[in-house]
Amino acid sequence: MAQRPLPPTAHAHAVRPSRSRAAQPEDLQHIPWLVTLDTTERARVARDLRLVHVAAGELVCRIGRPVTYWFGLVDGLLKMSNDSAATTGRASPITFTGVSPGGWFGEGTVLKGEVYRYNIQALRQSVVAGISADTFHWLLDRSIGFNRFVMNQLNERLGQFIAAREIDRLTHPDERVARNLAALFHPVLYPGVGEVLRITQQELGYLVGLSRQRVNEALAALQAAGVIRVEYGGVRVLSLEGLRGYRTG
Repeated sequence: MAQRPLPPTAHAHAVRPSRSRAAQPEDLQHIPWLVTLDTTERARVARDLRLVHVAAGELVCRIGRPVTYWFGLVDGLLKMSNDSAATTGRASPITFTGVSPGGWFGEGTVLKGEVYRYNIQALRQSVVAGISADTFHWLLDRSIGFNRFVMNQLNERLGQFIAAREIDRLTHPDERVARNLAALFHPVLYPGVGEVLRITQQELGYLVGLSRQRVNEALAALQAAGVIRVEYGGVRVLSLEGLRGYRTG
């Protein structure tokens, strides 16, 4: 199904906090790190947690804005990029990574209290959760389990960005699509994905920097290789290791 193109990031508006709502008990089931907390810590998170519905093209985080929340994706699909750099003449726009359901992001920025150096933009209608920076630091000060989760996040994120440098050097589109799909199926960073990722060819094209038609060809090649199966509305991974190590020829 054809989709409208995303608006240029430089002109996309950021989600306003006033649109968010308090968490309901069922929302807490989508927070993977909540099990690391004790009763008092979970109660504070439940009071502090906010959720917001984000339309395709809207920004969750904008370059240059101060950090106020630590965010996680409950449902939908996001991309991390420096798109607004294209308007400054200093650099070409780069998509760093996609964010799949279950993924929490921006902990490094929250830790350092810096402004955002990247944009987080919704590729489709999404549901984003967040806790305040104050609660994030409060948890770090008292919860060993939470510290371990954040440390593991940072370690896995480092590995993800090292792999992204390899992807940048790949010239064959099929291999680029394979590596980007593998990153979106990361079981630690994105535990909410499971075996099926809801993504369209156009959305994958936004992440990889290819046309929808070329993405379609790549998916067909990966399916023929037995590492994925294209299903209605998404992609099922049949071999994550095969996807990570896919080579043409």
